[in-house]
Amino acid sequence: MAIRYPNGKTYVNSDKVLPKKQLNNRLTSFSKRGMSLEEDLNASNQYYLAKGNAVIHKKPTPIQIVKVDYPKRSAAVIKEAYFRHASTTDYNGVYRGYYLDFEAKETKNKLSFPLKNFHEHQITHMKQCIQQQAICFVIMRFTTSERLFLLEAEQLITYWNNQEHDGRKSIPLKELEKKGYELYYELSPRIPYLKVVDNLIAELQK
Repeated sequence: MAIRYPNGKTYVNSDKVLPKKQLNNRLTSFSKRGMSLEEDLNASNQYYLAKGNAVIHKKPTPIQIVKVDYPKRSAAVIKEAYFRHASTTDYNGVYRGYYLDFEAKETKNKLSFPLKNFHEHQITHMKQCIQQQAICFVIMRFTTSERLFLLEAEQLITYWNNQEHDGRKSIPLKELEKKGYELYYELSPRIPYLKVVDNLIAELQK
């Protein structure tokens, strides 16, 4: 199915292969393997919601369908569609009285995270959220090594701005190790990113 942005460019998912999970030192098996970052985060958010910890959801993306095939009377296949408007970030919600807004991205690169994975309108949205005192960040996954990092939006914006002044077009893994927060898989929730958010809130309250 071809999906296009409002400017006519085709949306391409560069990470179609679902990765296998890395086990952290405390775990030896998982009931489900091969989950995408989005699926893992959705499951984590469902866990947080069920436990009454937070209300965080994936934002729906309005799509205009323009071409549908009917191979069977009981089935329809969408062949072409357009995003009605540019999307912002993937997730938002409320935790401990704070508004959270974040993006989730994956890469097959081993030593750096390409900035081309982000879009200008997403960076603009993050800047606007920060101006309103939101807790804004991105969760990144290296699918080859199965390493996860949470990077605050302010740091991402700095890298984004630097690339426009002949800076790097990617974020080196070594810098993520220093400036980001590494996350480790657990059983429940699968990605316990709110542990890092607790640290961010503690910094805000100082």
